[in-house]
Amino acid sequence: MALVRARAASSTLLKRLLFPSVANPSHRNLSSVAKDSPHDAFRESMMNQMFSLDINSQIGSCMPLAAMRIGTIIHNIEINPGQGGKLVRAAGTSAKLLKEPTSRYVLVRMPSGVQKLIDTRCRATIGTVSNPGHGAKKLRKAGQSRWLGRRPVVRGVAMNPVDHPHGGGEGRSKSGGSHGRGSLTPWGKPTKCGYKTGPLKRRK
Repeated sequence: MALVRARAASSTLLKRLLFPSVANPSHRNLSSVAKDSPHDAFRESMMNQMFSLDINSQIGSCMPLAAMRIGTIIHNIEINPGQGGKLVRAAGTSAKLLKEPTSRYVLVRMPSGVQKLIDTRCRATIGTVSNPGHGAKKLRKAGQSRWLGRRPVVRGVAMNPVDHPHGGGEGRSKSGGSHGRGSLTPWGKPTKCGYKTGPLKRRK
């Protein structure tokens, strides 16, 4: 009950501040005399800001790509209209509109540098994803990497021949040491020197 009363009081105070002539009928007669009151000046400045507000330049605005201008920095982009944001969602990433969305598709440059055509009906959010220093964070110890679900990576030359094509040999050797055994696949095919292991192309 107290929360409802507080909300009602705050809304009444805001109405009196923005519209003093409506909240106080006696103020209508004095409006012609005191036009330069602080309340009128504040209300006029707020109205000017609302009229000059451009939603296309506001960070955090979500709208279709067709309503954006060229050069806009965006993130959280949809692939199909109404599907929800799928692209450019990692920390500190952003994309950029390269061409004016005049046709059905608009050209967008992704964080990787790839230019992608996306439907202009797809929505996106203006601005860059927060926390840009996430990728530069240095882990304090190996256990912190395990906390993130990353398992250790073992080099192939440190394994046995049965575990990896580079395994075996004396010392750091990818060719099997003094025996001269090359790197082989589990089926015995060489894996280096450009040896073709895949199916041959059909001759025309």
